[in-house]
Amino acid sequence: MQANDLYTAFAGVSQLATGDLRTVLSQVWEYLKQEKQDPVLIFDDQTGKQVDFNFQGTLEQVLARVLPPSPKKGPGRPNLGVVSREVSLLPRHWDWLERQPQKASGTLRRLVESAMKSESQEDRSRRRLEAAGRFMWSMAGNLEGFEEASRALYAGNGAGFAERIASWPADIRQHLERMVQQAGDPAGNSRPCGQYTSSST
Repeated sequence: MQANDLYTAFAGVSQLATGDLRTVLSQVWEYLKQEKQDPVLIFDDQTGKQVDFNFQGTLEQVLARVLPPSPKKGPGRPNLGVVSREVSLLPRHWDWLERQPQKASGTLRRLVESAMKSESQEDRSRRRLEAAGRFMWSMAGNLEGFEEASRALYAGNGAGFAERIASWPADIRQHLERMVQQAGDPAGNSRPCGQYTSSST
C-alpha cells in the first residue's frame, strides 16, 4: 500500500472520492461523520481490490495508522515507510542475499524495483485489466449483464463490454471505463472504452 497510489471510494453506487490515500481517507472520514446510510467501499485502483481502514478516532489518528511518518530531518537513516512482511526463501537464497553489500532487505528492494521497471507493456495491460475485473466483481457482480460484461472484458471485446455496462450506475460505469482505458493494449496504446483492443467480436 503506497501513499501516492490512487484510491477510489464509493458510497453505495456513487463515487465519493478519488486520489491519493490521504485525500481519499480524509473525504471518507468527513462523510462517515455525517452518519449517512450508504455503505462505503474503498478500492486500490492499481489492483482493483477492496481495502479496509479503521476510521475510529480523529482524522489525524486515522491517517497515522496507515501513512508513514514524515522523513526524519538531519543526520541518521531516513524513514522510508518500510513495511515488514514474511518472506520464505531457500537457505542458498538467504546465503546469497547476506553476501550482498546492501544485505537482504536492501537487495530485495533493489531487485523488486528493477523487475517493476522492466515489466512489459503486455504485462501492465493484463494487470490493469485484471484490476478492472476485480473492481467490477465487487461493485457490479449483482447488476444485469455482469457475466456477459465480464466475458467481453477478458475476450477483448470492447464494443460488447461498453454495450453490457451502458445501463449500469453512471459512476460505476465511468470508473470502469477509466480503468479499461488505462489498460491500453499490448502495443502500449491507451484507447477509449469500446476500442481497447482491435477485437470487434
